[in-house]
Amino acid sequence: MPQSPADRRVVVTGPPRQTRRAPGYYRPRTEIDEQTTLGHTYVRSLMRSQLRAGLTVFAVLGLLIGPLPLLFAAMPDARGLEWLVLGFGLYAPLVLLARWYVRRAERNERDFVRLVEDR
Repeated sequence: MPQSPADRRVVVTGPPRQTRRAPGYYRPRTEIDEQTTLGHTYVRSLMRSQLRAGLTVFAVLGLLIGPLPLLFAAMPDARGLEWLVLGFGLYAPLVLLARWYVRRAERNERDFVRLVEDR
């Protein structure tokens, strides 16, 4: 029995559809690129976390170095102690504080990239 052209099966091909997300979902990177309110919120959260880390370091630095003039004024005859504290005693805390800040800033940026890249 010959088939009529109307009964013949037609194969329709096209690009494969990959719908992992609901329609209307935008990745955070798209939100940032398009400068939407949500993208602005993402960037602002990164800026706030970096500001918080910077202010924390500034406060610790102020508490570490701020009382030194009062300490030196209370002990006017201890000139050698002043040079020891300023020359050697502050370097270790400053290096540790700087190292903490850099690690914190890098972690903030890494978290932000994970959020934006949707990993």
